[in-house]
Amino acid sequence: MDRRPADTPARIDLNSDLGEGLGPWRLGDDERLLDVVTSANVACGFHAGDPATMHRTVRAAVERGVTLGAHVAYRDLVGFGRRRMDVPSEELRADVVYQLGALQAVAAAEGGRVAYVKPHGALYNTAAVDPRVAADVAAAVAAVDPSLVLLGLPGSVALDAAADAGLPVATEAFADRGYTPEGRLVPRGEPGAVLHDPEEVAHRMLRLATDGVVEAVDGTVVRVRADSVCVHGDTPGAVRMAVRVRAVLTSAGVDLRPFVDA
Repeated sequence: MDRRPADTPARIDLNSDLGEGLGPWRLGDDERLLDVVTSANVACGFHAGDPATMHRTVRAAVERGVTLGAHVAYRDLVGFGRRRMDVPSEELRADVVYQLGALQAVAAAEGGRVAYVKPHGALYNTAAVDPRVAADVAAAVAAVDPSLVLLGLPGSVALDAAADAGLPVATEAFADRGYTPEGRLVPRGEPGAVLHDPEEVAHRMLRLATDGVVEAVDGTVVRVRADSVCVHGDTPGAVRMAVRVRAVLTSAGVDLRPFVDA
């Protein structure tokens, strides 16, 4: 619950998935996005992100004062971490610990610190609804550092499991995604799932930041609790959209800052 006084300016974090290149292959424009966002979800090597890319991304984020988060995933380079996988609990926990450790080492080498964890792709979606996977992710994060914040969907099983494991949690919304009347994301492939108009998206996020609501695909207004807004950067026009979201929020006096202190 937001306990700020009524006259306190609206506050929100902007996060983006970054460092998702591999070797000579680059995805998105990380440099431009790091001038927009306040938190960076850095790929840790299992869906993307080789060591040199991780160093480059973390270094650029630290230079800009952007908070670092570990974007942990299933071990799925071929499927970019978007394929649901049936990974045994012991292996999944070890995979999460391994990725966290890798990014923590890179962050330390570049003068930064990992402050939160956001699962990627299929792991994010599965942990949101599967108690066993959610508990495995939470247990792995807590074993490494119980002060790390788990970022996820409001009302998800993932955040419940994280809280049960003693982890602090934060909620996020997605700038370019449509919402159902129940406050859930419209499944990709269905009408209204992905939004493309930068102006529409920016003003939707302004309403979210100031009033805590978004318009659902059926025109109804739904309440969405979000500490952070994810702005994607890996689709055509996405960087321009992210820039517009930030511009509209700042011009309206919204306080843009990380949801967790680095």
